[in-house]
Amino acid sequence: MDGYWVWDGSVIKGEDGLYHMFASRWPRNITFHPGWMLKSEVVHATSETIEGPYTFRDVVLPARGAEYWDGRATHNPTIRKHGDTYLLFYMGSTHPLEDPAPGVRLTLQEPRCIVARANKRIGLATAKSPYGPWTRLDHPILDCKPGTFYSLLTSNPAPVVHEDGSVLMIFKSRRFEGTLADPKQSHMMLGLARAKHYAGPYEVVGDKPLFGREHFGEVEDPFVWQSPRGGYELIAKDMSGKLCGEKHAAIHATSPDGENWTLSTPAKSYTKVLRWDDGSTQRMGHLERPFVYLENGYPRYLFCATADGPGGFNNASKTWVVAMPLETVTK
Repeated sequence: MDGYWVWDGSVIKGEDGLYHMFASRWPRNITFHPGWMLKSEVVHATSETIEGPYTFRDVVLPARGAEYWDGRATHNPTIRKHGDTYLLFYMGSTHPLEDPAPGVRLTLQEPRCIVARANKRIGLATAKSPYGPWTRLDHPILDCKPGTFYSLLTSNPAPVVHEDGSVLMIFKSRRFEGTLADPKQSHMMLGLARAKHYAGPYEVVGDKPLFGREHFGEVEDPFVWQSPRGGYELIAKDMSGKLCGEKHAAIHATSPDGENWTLSTPAKSYTKVLRWDDGSTQRMGHLERPFVYLENGYPRYLFCATADGPGGFNNASKTWVVAMPLETVTK
């Protein structure tokens, strides 16, 4: 989009026969990272074909005031549907300070970013149509808890909504470390939460993360689905390359119950090198936030947020959402 950074594409087909994408955007006149923590908003676009191009329709979750838990930024949308209700899982945040001036170079040590990061929580908005109106909950569906691996923040919701309305949700977390005088945060970890109904309450399962430096390895940006073969499948960004052999490529893992995971063989689910439909190849600066579009339970398209450049968020000049067709193996 002209004038915006774009990230986080998530797609569903509506009753109108169109494909509806929910994504994040924030102004290009502020730093890509960590500017999203302060100014991101979830938007809606449509296309007649799943590959796009998608046309902007409306802002779904705009800023609504610092007094709200998600009042200053919304991000990480994942769209689902149960019965006649569309479910939009997302990350929200707030801070009480002034907006950054255009052109200001933001860093993670900037006071607004410190507060906004610590206020990241997972929320849910619902609607009867992908065009809205959307109803937000007054509180996050997954808050933090002192003394746990999710004591600082929760984000990157990856929900599986079952036929009975119950939810299995993988999420990203960080633990608060250090002191108030010298606050620090842990590495990224993935946890598991469950709810008997999509509106909650959500309860974190166990007191240890599913993935983290002490177990498997550090990953983020999970996407989870029910496998037609039984159990669950997961892909996630490999932060170090320790698990799949390529830094910032993605792993693939399976689980019978969502709690006990096994890396696949091979462990790599996708690489940062793309082959475009004209036959050319390109190593992307970033390729992450995967969303798998399923048909009859099988993956048909992989959507990812991508950036040009040599790597490093602030070395990118352009970001967008890319659609990749997948071959379906039903055996």
